[in-house]
Amino acid sequence: MNDKQRQPKAFVIEKPDAEEEAPPRKPRAITGITFEPEVDEGELIVMPPAPLARPRRFRWGALLMGALFLLVSMWAGLAVTQLVEDYFARSPVLGWVALGIAGVAGLAALVIIAREVWALARLRRIEHIQLDAAHAINADDAAAAKRATEQLKSLYAGRPDAQLGLKELKQYENDILDGRDRMKLVERHLVSWRDGEAHRIIAHAARRITLLTTVAPTPALDILFVAAQNLRMIRELATLYGGRPSTLATFRLARLVVSHLALTGGIALSDNLIQHVVGKGLLGRLSARFGEGTVNGILTARVGLAARDVCRPVPQEASAKETLGSLMKELVSSAPGDKTE
Repeated sequence: MNDKQRQPKAFVIEKPDAEEEAPPRKPRAITGITFEPEVDEGELIVMPPAPLARPRRFRWGALLMGALFLLVSMWAGLAVTQLVEDYFARSPVLGWVALGIAGVAGLAALVIIAREVWALARLRRIEHIQLDAAHAINADDAAAAKRATEQLKSLYAGRPDAQLGLKELKQYENDILDGRDRMKLVERHLVSWRDGEAHRIIAHAARRITLLTTVAPTPALDILFVAAQNLRMIRELATLYGGRPSTLATFRLARLVVSHLALTGGIALSDNLIQHVVGKGLLGRLSARFGEGTVNGILTARVGLAARDVCRPVPQEASAKETLGSLMKELVSSAPGDKTE
């Protein structure tokens, strides 16, 4: 048995010649890949990214505020009930008068709450229109363009200033099937002509803030006046483009404007930028107080441009947007200069 076993041997594996090597395998074609249609950079509209969603967790602060609101409401109801009962105890006539006044107050409160809810829902509706319109322009999506068109027609159906545009849009919209071209048609007849009025609102608010903050006696009044005028400007722009801002909707819209400014990096303004647009050395010849008013006006103009972008139902192309430089030149050119030598 031991003689029949194989003895260990060493083997050398020679490398085959290049001619004998197997030809390399061709890469397999990968199928199933689809490419989105190319979009001209001049027509591309990119919506600003939405803020990151906060982690869902139990909010004790919201619970506290809700409980306090319920307690205050119960206390107010009990106080009104006790007051009406006291008046009934004194005189039935006074009791019925107090009950009628309480009913009117309750009805007014319900109307205000309903108006706030409706304004918030309308603002959310405009946000959905913006998303559909941006997607239709970027991806040439006919379905998104059709949804945005129907929503815009419904949004402006009750506006007297939009009736001519709706009539002209009805004549031509069936002739265009392309999503991007349909949105351009809708923008031309319903939205674009409002940009001139938006420019007037922004420029007027910026000039008013520049002049009045220049003569304001204290910085505290400057802050209050600038805040009030900015909120008023945002409300006017929202109303112009189809919104109906109430108190809560205005504050939510202001928060969206601030978020837009933060995302686009348009909050800070440097002295170099101001002097480049206004004219080198001009701010040095003006009084310090007027310089502060000019900066407040420029910041108001920047807030107005951001509010216009937020309130406009159809996003505007970057090449067609009004720049801050034109508003700054108009703002300073309307202000009195220093003519002394």
